[in-house]
Amino acid sequence: MDIASSPLEAFTPPPWHGYRGDPSDPAPFDRPKGLTVAVSREAGARGWSISQLVGKGLGWQVFDQEQLDSLVRDEQARASLLAGIPAGARHWADAQLSRLGRDRVLAVGPAATEVARLLLTVAARGEVVLVGRGAGFLLPPETTVHVRIVAPLEERVGYVGQWLRLTRDEASAEVKTRDHRRSLFLSHLLGRDPSETNRYDLVLNSSRLGEETCADLIVQAARAKRLEPEVGDPFLPDAG
Repeated sequence: MDIASSPLEAFTPPPWHGYRGDPSDPAPFDRPKGLTVAVSREAGARGWSISQLVGKGLGWQVFDQEQLDSLVRDEQARASLLAGIPAGARHWADAQLSRLGRDRVLAVGPAATEVARLLLTVAARGEVVLVGRGAGFLLPPETTVHVRIVAPLEERVGYVGQWLRLTRDEASAEVKTRDHRRSLFLSHLLGRDPSETNRYDLVLNSSRLGEETCADLIVQAARAKRLEPEVGDPFLPDAG
């Protein structure tokens, strides 16, 4: 019964001792199950390998661009992955998608909406590392550690050339193509520019810091920015 809409005399408080009556259903808990790390990266800056180290350090699952695109297409795989998400976390994902629509963050069209829906629902599971697909621009900052991995162009070209066994000219063209494609994705689907540094929690130069140090800094940021427990949080372990 809604106390606010009822006469005061109709409300009888439960006794202080003994039987306190049947408990009412708890309200949906409107938040994700845990934090998400979202990694944006320049081509050849070793963002994927750093993300793998972050996932290992935190014990979280890592999703790259290809896995996310596959989940968008494969309804059965998506349903299996998301089956364990609590109702409150799903409610949070739906509310965030509505917010993005109201704030006109998404470009018009079903492609942007489907990408956003998947990212938000995966993030609702919590304790995941999402690589690419503009995740950090879509997810709310209070539940996300948004990271940008950068490196000097020459070093990125050298890394891609070694990784794909390309000549220097071929590797340079490949890096520029990938950077351009990622920038277009963010611009067309989300209206965002990856060079907006104030959109990130961390911008890390993998050339100067190295992969392990970059990963360690992201792990520390995730632990420092953990979601604070709230009274009645159903995601907290039992005290006993």
